[in-house]
Amino acid sequence: MTGMFGRLREIWRRKAADEAEAQRPAKRRPEKRTHNLFEAAAAYVSACAEDDQEQIDEAAAWVSPEALSFGVNELACRAVIALARERDESPRTVARTLLGLPAV
Repeated sequence: MTGMFGRLREIWRRKAADEAEAQRPAKRRPEKRTHNLFEAAAAYVSACAEDDQEQIDEAAAWVSPEALSFGVNELACRAVIALARERDESPRTVARTLLGLPAV
């Protein structure tokens, strides 16, 4: 008889514990933010300009190397175009000047 009551008590205890657990707010893990390739490229290039190796490594891990390369290329093109318009020069002249190359 004690065995049967012991099992009933155990079932009752488990049920009460399960109900208490169900009423607790669920623990939420912070969602890992995903970054697009342009965010990664902007962070990567600005970190390179500031010589911040930790930020360079972090930004490089946000996307694939191919995506980062594409984003850096797109950023470079847009920057050269913007500077060319600002300086009223050709993109070729601006790019060569930025790289320290002689004018053609």
